[in-house]
Amino acid sequence: MTENDSGVIQRIVRAATRIEPNELKATVLSFIFVFILMASYFILRPVRNAMASDWTDTELTLLWIGTFVFSLVAVTIYGAIIPRVRVKHLVAGVYVFFTLTFFAFYLAAMTVEDRGIVNAAYYVWVSVFSLFHVSVFWSFMADIYNRQQAPRLFAFIAAGGSVGAITGPAITVIFAEAVGTYNLLLLSAVMLLVPIPIIATLSRLKVTELGNEDVAADLSEQVRIGKNPFAGFTLLFSTPMLFGIAVFIFLYVSMGTFVYFGLKNLMDVYDEATRERIWALIDLTVNSLAVFTAMFLTGRFVVRFGMPTTLAIVPFCLVAGFLSIAMLPMLAAVVALEIVRRAGNYAVTRPAREMLYTVVNREMRFKSKPVIDIVVYRGGDSLWAVVFTALTTVVGLGMAGVAWVGAALALVWALVGVWLGRKYHRADSVESALPAPE
Repeated sequence: MTENDSGVIQRIVRAATRIEPNELKATVLSFIFVFILMASYFILRPVRNAMASDWTDTELTLLWIGTFVFSLVAVTIYGAIIPRVRVKHLVAGVYVFFTLTFFAFYLAAMTVEDRGIVNAAYYVWVSVFSLFHVSVFWSFMADIYNRQQAPRLFAFIAAGGSVGAITGPAITVIFAEAVGTYNLLLLSAVMLLVPIPIIATLSRLKVTELGNEDVAADLSEQVRIGKNPFAGFTLLFSTPMLFGIAVFIFLYVSMGTFVYFGLKNLMDVYDEATRERIWALIDLTVNSLAVFTAMFLTGRFVVRFGMPTTLAIVPFCLVAGFLSIAMLPMLAAVVALEIVRRAGNYAVTRPAREMLYTVVNREMRFKSKPVIDIVVYRGGDSLWAVVFTALTTVVGLGMAGVAWVGAALALVWALVGVWLGRKYHRADSVESALPAPE
């Protein structure tokens, strides 16, 4: 390839994606990184979701409470480890750890006679993994790229997750019957080891090509965060920006819980194989819609319309979606809402909310972010599961009645998004207002 050709390609890439030449290598590696993570998870997800219809609302709620408890313990341990390990070793260590746990599940499935216990443990642990691996990834991204780069690059990088989320369920749909569910579990575990060399390369490119040495991605002697393992919790309640993000996540979770339980109940008439295919096809549809939007449109949308509109647009769409279900409570309508909710989250809401962490300090980024992404998320899961069960079994609401409640929550969610977006634009940085780490 001639230098002329290379220049033309770079201009095309820059025009299509707003990626600068010095950012291209790091962005592509980040794209591949999250692609592998999400492909690995989405091999596991349809199997986990198919199990849910075998349990009652009460049994599933108990499993969600168990997930919250395990998440709380995991985040506390993670908070204690953070200041003692360099970032690239910390991030790599998380994925090695999960790889080992999935190997253990494979061995348990092959040797334990009571498959019900294994299935319940698998459901809880995959639910913990589903948030932990992504939270760690985005914490790493927020320390690799600066605030000016994030609006242009994060949506493109997030598209890698959507491509992975297409690949994962496609592998499950095509190979599950021939290969077997638990052999796919082994494949998923091995895939988690692939990003380890990428982590080291990105840590180097951050300084050499991105010029972001001031972002301080290394938790070395020069820049350490506090050693208090509970600092993430205290900072959450003492910092308005973080508390707002937590409320935003908490309300987002209510949307997912209401739709998830609705789908679970509407699909109980199908056998497990059919349910697994339906969930896998939903995953494929969601991520197919998300890819193009995230790669080529979201970054431009943020720059053109700003963060308040970006954070509020999907919640407003869900207000309309829940109102539609209130009028026509049927499976197809709930499936459509699930597709809109998740595709909008992957393509728009998730990249935008990850940009919020570029204006906070390192202790917030590495300690409070997992608390929000995992503990608040799973705590919300548990609480909203109880609320859904109470609405359907105690109050006696059907899907239409629950949809009216969902519409009201979605409206509040949108308003919180507008507030966060405005605060983001006002904040050059909140670090100067914070006390020094302990």
